[in-house]
Amino acid sequence: MAVSITVLTPALVLALVLGAALAGCRSLPPSKPAALWTPEEARGAQLYQLKCARCHYPTTTHGLHGPGLQALTKVKSMPSGAPPTDERLTQVILHGRLEMPATPLDDGQLSDLLAYLRTL
Repeated sequence: MAVSITVLTPALVLALVLGAALAGCRSLPPSKPAALWTPEEARGAQLYQLKCARCHYPTTTHGLHGPGLQALTKVKSMPSGAPPTDERLTQVILHGRLEMPATPLDDGQLSDLLAYLRTL
């Protein structure tokens, strides 16, 4: 049974296009389980609930009032386009950005919150 080249070519092109599209859809790395958090990460999670959770989902990229933060520190850039360095995260947290208000934290709280954000 011979397969016509005119039938095979469009099917092959379609398969290649679908394969390329699916290859671009990578899932984000999972968050670190709470049972494995360090004390610093656990304190950061408590701060997150108090200061951030009303506007940001921690385990999805879908937005609430601000962007979701899953894998925030594991991606090449934040929703703003800036790289997710500790320095940039600190700047945004302490001074705010656009509609996000400044969040005053002392050095220990900031360190704990950054540790938690790295678990997402």
